Amino acid sequence: MNGLFLGPSFFVVIEYLIKIIAVGVVPENRKPSASTAWLLLILFMPIVGVPLFLILGSPYVSGRRARIQASANKLLKLGTDGVPNSPESVTLPRGLGEVVELSRSLTSLPMVTGVNHGIIMDYEASIERMTRLVETAEEEVNVEIYIMARDDTTRPFFDALEAAVKRGVTVRVLMDHIGSRKYSGFHQLLKDMTTAGIEWHLMMPCLPLQGKVRRIDLRNHRKLLIVDGRVAVMGSQNMIEAPYGSPKNKKIGRRWNDITVELTGEIVSSLEAIFVVDWYTESHEVIDIHAYRGTGDPAVDSHILPSRHDQRRDVGGDVNAVQLIPSGPGFRTDPNLRSFTSLMYLAKHRLAVVSPYFVPDESLLAAITTAAFRGVTVELYVSEQADQFAVDRAQSSYYQALLDAGVKIYQYPAPEVLHTKGFLVDDEIAVMGSSNLDMRSFGLNYEISLLAYGGDIVEQLRDVVADYASRSSLLDPETWPDRSLARRYSESVMRLTSALQ
Repeated sequence: MNGLFLGPSFFVVIEYLIKIIAVGVVPENRKPSASTAWLLLILFMPIVGVPLFLILGSPYVSGRRARIQASANKLLKLGTDGVPNSPESVTLPRGLGEVVELSRSLTSLPMVTGVNHGIIMDYEASIERMTRLVETAEEEVNVEIYIMARDDTTRPFFDALEAAVKRGVTVRVLMDHIGSRKYSGFHQLLKDMTTAGIEWHLMMPCLPLQGKVRRIDLRNHRKLLIVDGRVAVMGSQNMIEAPYGSPKNKKIGRRWNDITVELTGEIVSSLEAIFVVDWYTESHEVIDIHAYRGTGDPAVDSHILPSRHDQRRDVGGDVNAVQLIPSGPGFRTDPNLRSFTSLMYLAKHRLAVVSPYFVPDESLLAAITTAAFRGVTVELYVSEQADQFAVDRAQSSYYQALLDAGVKIYQYPAPEVLHTKGFLVDDEIAVMGSSNLDMRSFGLNYEISLLAYGGDIVEQLRDVVADYASRSSLLDPETWPDRSLARRYSESVMRLTSALQ
């Protein structure tokens, strides 16, 4: 009799012991929302929650990837010691200088000059521009894009890469493994690149049979192209057709809407630095970057590639003061989240935010609603219907709090997807890039964002937002509370799961 009772009792004791330990372990160095979500999962379903927490619970990488990023941060700091926090020709407004200094302390990258050659909204025109730039390459082409697929829209770009190799150009390609593998022709694309002589590697590969195992929830979400160390393109756009290879999307007219910017000047060296670190992480190969500017010291200049950038020009017109903000699991200080929230607190008149996946943490939500409460005109641009159900419900769970604060929510009409990421502060400061305003981009994705001031990037991004406003409809604060109980319930569930980091 005692033996029969001992079995169930033992498991009850173990279950409660796990729960007691979880209460003390899970909240350590973790955001309150994430702690609450993990604890609920572990307390209600310990058999599922404990293994998942052990595998996915940390928002940071460890081991070799963590060591590489730490070493890279030190090298970036040494390599930019002679570069001031911001260009000498610009005086930053009160508050912005402190944010630039903050971002540099978190990433080691200073604010430098960058010449803007245009923000493009047209999806196909953006790919055509990148193709033309590859066609001008003389020495090297470095490509790092989250999703890459060869289709009717992107085929000219891949043809240009192959042609570049034939004329002696070194071509390197990085693409995220999990992000790209689900699209048609993935394995054939890899074979074709190998045959053409393109050097390629998968970012964050998950290939257990090859001894490459990593967390399946981590992504390298960056999008950038660099040609000869002199010109670069970055933004929110992947290298795939606008309907993302889906016949259903084509049938119903669902297209992704993105922006990219072409840049020359010192900022290209910042982008090179990011690519070099990511390339080394996946390939173990060290490649050099071009200097921001010559130091005049032969002992220093002999260890870096000479600058490819035109003589420094004063900020103004197409010359912008720009700072690259990289982020991801390798950074333990949340550079994008800290910089973004700091910038939003600077807003005095207008804050316009564009994010396809808006699932903020407590600090970002506070920054946005605080701006609205203190009288700033705050606009949030999102898709009327997100392309992912979980995201759609999670982000809409925040709408009531935003509406209560006075935020105007603009919904880009379905079935199209608003995929641009960026925001404007007082129409004087602009941020654009690959980072969404969601917990995944702040904790699980490798991202890059561009902070701009003093030139025409702000003006052009303002025009982009105005175009989105003209196409969008305002969410009615009077009718929003009338949505069904089933909808509210699904929003709460998806909001909770979104915090599982």
